[in-house]
Amino acid sequence: MSQKVAVVTGGTGGIGTAICKKLAAAGHKVWAADIADDAKGAEWVAARKAEGFDFGYVRADVTDTEGCAAAIAKVGPVDILVNNAGITRDAVFKKLSKVDWDAVMGTNLDSVFNMTKPVIDGMLERGWGRIINISSINGQKGQFGQTNYSAAKAGMHGFTKALAQETAKKGITVNTISPGYIGTDMVMAIKEEIREQIIAGIPVGRLGKPDEIAALVTYLASDDAGFITGSNVAINGGQHMF
Repeated sequence: MSQKVAVVTGGTGGIGTAICKKLAAAGHKVWAADIADDAKGAEWVAARKAEGFDFGYVRADVTDTEGCAAAIAKVGPVDILVNNAGITRDAVFKKLSKVDWDAVMGTNLDSVFNMTKPVIDGMLERGWGRIINISSINGQKGQFGQTNYSAAKAGMHGFTKALAQETAKKGITVNTISPGYIGTDMVMAIKEEIREQIIAGIPVGRLGKPDEIAALVTYLASDDAGFITGSNVAINGGQHMF
């Protein structure tokens, strides 16, 4: 497979960094897109360079339509887009504010439109593209206290299925990945007793690894995955089966 240009939103986080590394190891030129300022982005790039990776960094507020278009313009033609950026603002619906609803919808769902829109025309013209949307187990089964997050993550897959139908004949695949609980810094910061309760509910008996998500992304981004489109691939250790 010839080198492709990949953009990973939320690229400096735990899962995002793992995705960037796997895509680079597969031979692609990878750009991390994140909301961190350029100085922090440069620190992340320098730290990865010390590990042997040569990444690009572009600042992008994924809730800002024009800002996303400007970020993609800096990168140039994009062949692989991984919509990985996401936040939580948890509360039971009775106490959920409109501010927290909008924040999660903006970062987790509007972002998919904002980042995909400026790359899709080029993919169509070149007759090849990969769009991979990182959803969640809670977009599949719902979760107490996460009406906003569950709705946004379910909406990502609705977007996937529709766009996949529109672009399939043009050599573009669009897929969703729905991770369960992954051993990122955020999850490892949960109190140990609560974390153990979570693990007890996972049939394989452990948390997932960021590298496992990254490996699946890299496969879906490859030529070998050209017959997979419109799919939602669960990767949750058997915690939710459907």
